[in-house]
Amino acid sequence: MVFTETFSLSAKGFCDIIDVTGKVGEAVGRSGIAAGLATVFCPGSTCSLTTIEYEPGVIRDLAKVIEKIVPSNVPYEHDRRWGDGNGFSHVRAALLKPSITVPLVNKKLALGTWQQIVFLDFDNRERRRELIVQVVGE
Repeated sequence: MVFTETFSLSAKGFCDIIDVTGKVGEAVGRSGIAAGLATVFCPGSTCSLTTIEYEPGVIRDLAKVIEKIVPSNVPYEHDRRWGDGNGFSHVRAALLKPSITVPLVNKKLALGTWQQIVFLDFDNRERRRELIVQVVGE
């Protein structure tokens, strides 16, 4: 069986990190699927999904490390071509990827005790995003 649902969220950009575990879990519950996989996908070129401990210190640390790895204040070829100043956001999203898949066990996301699913928005402006949750299983 396959179940697909979308939900919207508003993101501030510039490495905005949002916990979406609850919304994904609600979609999983509506799916009626007990065992399988839940995939969350962001159909944008400047956003990513991952799992972290959603705690203020970890969030700040992650944002600092991302800034060190892919600085926002250096020139990017993308910016020269398009003039939109968000070349850094495309590179960041490419490194972290646009989706995450989590196993389902007994109708629940199989996450660790301190693990949450987070959406990361890297663009250089606010955006409204649509995330797709697809659950496959039985």
